[in-house]
Amino acid sequence: MDRVETLREVLARNPTDAFARYGLALEYSNVGAVDQSLEEFGKLISAHPDYTAGYFMAAQTLAKAQRTNEARKMLEDGISSAQRTNNAHAQSEMEAMLADLQ
Repeated sequence: MDRVETLREVLARNPTDAFARYGLALEYSNVGAVDQSLEEFGKLISAHPDYTAGYFMAAQTLAKAQRTNEARKMLEDGISSAQRTNNAHAQSEMEAMLADLQ
């Protein structure tokens, strides 16, 4: 069974599993399925607004798809999440990526 199918099965049993949702979004991103990836990142962030890594990886997916304005917004939201959770490392990574996109 492939990873996507495994993660979809986990989510069928537990739709609120943040780690599985994040993993599914990453798998879709890795194979270039941008829309599916962003849909999963959206579900993740909606249900778990302080899952900071979701913002960063969604922004990377958007940037790879040449959707720079959306990537910037995602990074700004992610920086807010990082500040709420006192995650200085994630905050600095997203600030650096945001500066690169300017």
